[in-house]
Amino acid sequence: MIQKGTEMAVTEKNAAQKVKENEEDALLSVRDLHTSFFTDSGEVQAVNGVSFNLKKGKILGVVGESGSGKSVTAYSIMQILAETGKVVKGEILYKGENILNYSKKQMQDFRGDKCSIIFQDPMTSLNPTFTVGWQLREALQLHTKYKSRSAANKRAIELLEMVGVNEPESRIKQYPFELSGGMRQRVMIAMALACEPDILIADEPTTALDVTIQAQILELMKDLQKQLGMAIILVTHDLGVIASMCDEIIVMYGGRVCERGTADDIFYRPCHEYTKGLLRSIPNVNNMKEKLIPIGGTPINMLAMPKGCAFCPRCENAMKICLDEKPDEMQMPDGHYAACWLNVKKAYEEEKAAEAAGTREADA
Repeated sequence: MIQKGTEMAVTEKNAAQKVKENEEDALLSVRDLHTSFFTDSGEVQAVNGVSFNLKKGKILGVVGESGSGKSVTAYSIMQILAETGKVVKGEILYKGENILNYSKKQMQDFRGDKCSIIFQDPMTSLNPTFTVGWQLREALQLHTKYKSRSAANKRAIELLEMVGVNEPESRIKQYPFELSGGMRQRVMIAMALACEPDILIADEPTTALDVTIQAQILELMKDLQKQLGMAIILVTHDLGVIASMCDEIIVMYGGRVCERGTADDIFYRPCHEYTKGLLRSIPNVNNMKEKLIPIGGTPINMLAMPKGCAFCPRCENAMKICLDEKPDEMQMPDGHYAACWLNVKKAYEEEKAAEAAGTREADA
């Protein structure tokens, strides 16, 4: 039986304390964010206590399966939730200011100028009845110094050149349905960069693209990030996408953070059963002849969140405490953080073994 107090055997600081300590250096700081959707069936708790810091010039990856709360976290930052959605608890600090207290005018200035978003399907994000040039000019004339049509047009062409669109003078006269999927996504990136924001949120930017175009878009985002010095939040369900891009990775499940760390921490030293399950379910050079192991069970019902660990119903190694107590994020020996009672059990057993060994040496 694991006692809750033994979690301090794993760490002297939990993740929430670490997030708070690093807030001074953060461009964006999300504290204990809870977002719910109030439906006829009840309250859907989409995000449950997410915290993280994003520093200038850094790339943060948010990964998890569909329904884990990744996109809702991004939409909460942008304040573009559906009418039924609401941030019920927490703070979102931009340069120390809580944007949840912003007026409608302040939020309009924040969106685009300070923070922009790229959606996962450009065909549904771009208006099919207006040309690409018209839509780029609208963003530029609303949010930047390029107020005249000619100045906005010139800047739109520069932006399309920046994101690798060929023949930009011709492309601005075309409609979205006349462009390929990769080209439309480049237009979306150009539109997001129009105001030169401090933060770029990319919500599954490569989902609708083939593998070759995916690589080009990711390479483009990396180059632009270095060139412009902006911070990026990359939301995806594909671990392969974030492997070589992100400075820090957050793994989410059931609206909660399961694990956070560098790419090496997540890929080579996973400490949460959900992260291990994700890694077992993707092919690599070492298991090409082996059958992939999917994560068993069904995704969690967000209308009826469990009392304990959200992953408990699908975890093969779940214990009794997992049903009743929600684990806190705790620091692992290598320095990254995970929220799993199995790590507490392991630390507890190692502590007892060390005590027993010390007792035997003393008796000898």
